[in-house]
Amino acid sequence: MPEIFIDGKRYEFEGKPKLLQFILDNGKEVPFFCYHPEMSAPANCRQCYVKVGTPVQNRETGEYELDENGERVIRWFPKMQTSCSMEMTDGMVVHTQESSEEVARAQKDTMELILINHPLDCPICDQAGECPLQIQTYKYGPEGSRFEVKKVHKPKRVELGPRVTLDAERCINCTRCVRFTEEISGTHQLTIASRGDKNYPITAPGMEFDDPYSLNTVDICPVGALTSTDFRFKARVWEMNQTPSIDITGGKGTNVDLWTRDNLVLRLTPRYNENVNTHWMPDEARMAYTKFNENRISRPSIKADGDNQIKTSWNNAIETFAEKLEAVKPTDVLVLGSAHASVEENYALMKTFSTWGVNVFHFSPDVKKGFGDDFLLTDDQAPNTAGVKALGFTETSTEDLKAAIKSAKVVVLLNDELVDRGVLDSEDLKKPYVISLATNETETSKSTDLVIPITCIAEHAASYVNVEGRIQRSLPAKETKYTHRKLDLEMSEGRLDRYGTNFDNWVNEDNKVDCTPTWELMNNLGKRLGLSVQFGTSREIMDEIASSNSSFEGVSYEKMDDENGIQLTGMNKEEVSV
Repeated sequence: MPEIFIDGKRYEFEGKPKLLQFILDNGKEVPFFCYHPEMSAPANCRQCYVKVGTPVQNRETGEYELDENGERVIRWFPKMQTSCSMEMTDGMVVHTQESSEEVARAQKDTMELILINHPLDCPICDQAGECPLQIQTYKYGPEGSRFEVKKVHKPKRVELGPRVTLDAERCINCTRCVRFTEEISGTHQLTIASRGDKNYPITAPGMEFDDPYSLNTVDICPVGALTSTDFRFKARVWEMNQTPSIDITGGKGTNVDLWTRDNLVLRLTPRYNENVNTHWMPDEARMAYTKFNENRISRPSIKADGDNQIKTSWNNAIETFAEKLEAVKPTDVLVLGSAHASVEENYALMKTFSTWGVNVFHFSPDVKKGFGDDFLLTDDQAPNTAGVKALGFTETSTEDLKAAIKSAKVVVLLNDELVDRGVLDSEDLKKPYVISLATNETETSKSTDLVIPITCIAEHAASYVNVEGRIQRSLPAKETKYTHRKLDLEMSEGRLDRYGTNFDNWVNEDNKVDCTPTWELMNNLGKRLGLSVQFGTSREIMDEIASSNSSFEGVSYEKMDDENGIQLTGMNKEEVSV
């Protein structure tokens, strides 16, 4: 097998990998800016310099030439090589900054040149704290600047499009953003304008950067040149908690991180998953933070007189829920699950009502034909359509759904904005008594008789099955009125959570929503109705589902965490996609 020697240590390799990626894969470090594993390697920044040589080999015998000490004679390349573009060969010898002062000095000099015109914006830059340039300057750069000339000035606060703002003075011309639009999104909306020390990325005259994946350029920018217009100056990275989760705006199941401060989600960024979205996410998914923070339903509401809803107590909401069910037969109740709700929520709803006597469970798919792009956007607008189907819910057309509602006396609706997305209108919900388990105030919730607030994906641990039949799970990022970050083992703690108190200015109890997980609501309802149902944590609910439903056989939270999701048995993209 081919071998390579890096800083005196022998490694074996297969194929023809690039040197920088191989070094990174083996837990070593070489500084770089322009390289990205999913794009071409132009070697623009020159920061990943290494010293490379190859053994001298006798062409006739194929034997390596040896020196007087019996070691292979190495013919060194006359200049430093960029490891990002260097293809590995058998016997290659490499010195990084760890074993060569010459390499360390070359990297330091390169960094000094990059910093010549870079502004000292770190105190006011959104990238501070997660900036590769800032980090690598500290680790590999010069201790100070020898340049006393005036820095070059470029355009600042340029709105490239609706979501991305450019500060051209910070740009180091790595071309990551340009290559992203050329090689990943395929829109070709960015290019490098001007020459020399005056160049920077920009759109064509009269055009705007409205790429549906534009904010990925902010993620991969190694400096603070490209920033999110929506997130600018809202928070520092060290002030926020980072919690792994799943995108709820589509069926792909893009892996994301929720960034929270003071119990508000301030931004979403992509989380790497080789089997789903790799390094990327659509801009549409990033706007979900508004749904987690704004127009949240807090405390139950009930229609008393007329169409106006008033706040009520939890006890009264549960009692009203039970009384409305006891006044009718199970055949008079229509239970609607939701592809926008998790597997655990739908299961808890189904088990509770099947125990009570309901035999058929419906759901309305949320599909926009032609919306998908064969990348990360899908026609399916819901995160859990495949999961709801696997549980046994019946997909119901708009016409059949309206007919079923018309003949029902009580309708129980699980977190689906049917009126808002045009499946129903408010008139369809006037005849039956409608009980909505919802997260946000919408036209749908306003059209119902009893509204009970439930947790959203940012507030509970739960699982979702994407359009390819892959089940993945979320973790709670936000507290509710009834949870506490220090007591919930599913939640992570940040510096402010760990050391803050209720008297600190970053803690606001108003940001905690008065809501409950669906399974806990079903526990209370089942107890009131005298049903033999009792749900534990969402983790325990998934264990119960896995033991009773063959589609979820072998699924557990531990396995989902270890494998970044699980491909469900017997499911593939062709079978589950809508």
